[in-house]
Amino acid sequence: MGRPAVGLTLPLGQAAGWGASGPNARREGRWDGMGHDGADRLLSIGEFSRRSRLSLKALRLYERLGLLAPDRVDATGYRRYRERQLATARLVVMLRRLDMPLARVAEVLAASGPRAAEVVGDYWDETERRFASQRTLVAHLRIRLMGGEGRYDMYEVKQRDVPDQVVLTEQRHILVPELSGWLGEAMDRLQKTAQGFGGVVGPGFVIFYGEVSEDSDGPVEVCLPVGAPLEPASAVAMRLEAAHREAYVRITKAQVEYPQILSAYDAVSQWLAANNLTPGPPREVYFADFQAVAPTDEVCDIAFPILS
Repeated sequence: MGRPAVGLTLPLGQAAGWGASGPNARREGRWDGMGHDGADRLLSIGEFSRRSRLSLKALRLYERLGLLAPDRVDATGYRRYRERQLATARLVVMLRRLDMPLARVAEVLAASGPRAAEVVGDYWDETERRFASQRTLVAHLRIRLMGGEGRYDMYEVKQRDVPDQVVLTEQRHILVPELSGWLGEAMDRLQKTAQGFGGVVGPGFVIFYGEVSEDSDGPVEVCLPVGAPLEPASAVAMRLEAAHREAYVRITKAQVEYPQILSAYDAVSQWLAANNLTPGPPREVYFADFQAVAPTDEVCDIAFPILS
């Protein structure tokens, strides 16, 4: 998984004065901010600012937020910090270099060692998911702004034959803002129902019979293949999805997000048009555990049945 050029390892620590062997450690004492004689001296705000690499403005802000309060404030309002507080100040510096919001910084400072590490890890996982989504959005925007040129460079359009499938279904008219939540809930309901119909025998898929956007509501049908034969009189909604040939592209979890997913739809649509093929209603085929995979993992096929 790619990472931006911000690390959690030694170079960043040395830059912030952490690490007992770094040049800053030789000049300023041990990594914990204590002097060589072990004394926990009081430092003026100016000296503390210089040694922590935090501006006076930042120190005053962090004091107001309760992140880093001075050890003493005299009657004139002059602030002094303990030398041991340098370790906390340098930790704040490193966390802010990760663009961590101050509220999350406060969580790290308030937590114990293992929990603090977990908070940092959770934040970085969220950041990488955001970066992955932004990369795919940029690619989508570039395609749009270039008028479609190079659209096929991102995707490899393939074909396959799909056999007859008995599917449990749930259908609804829905707009984009509610779509993601409903899809997950509907698939969960169908998976529970499938236990009484021979179990799940193939990846679930979502068919779009009309445009779904902020203004258009489909309808949309969620389908889950099961092992039981078709029961026309069943109280459960089920039907036969007829065998067909389809064209599709495979996309990652990050590319599934709206609106960048539209580039995948457009790629298959243009390929079908270029080959004079008539498409049926498009569908998203989810062959992996969407919640468990990483943003860069392949999770979904955008597929169009080929009618002629």
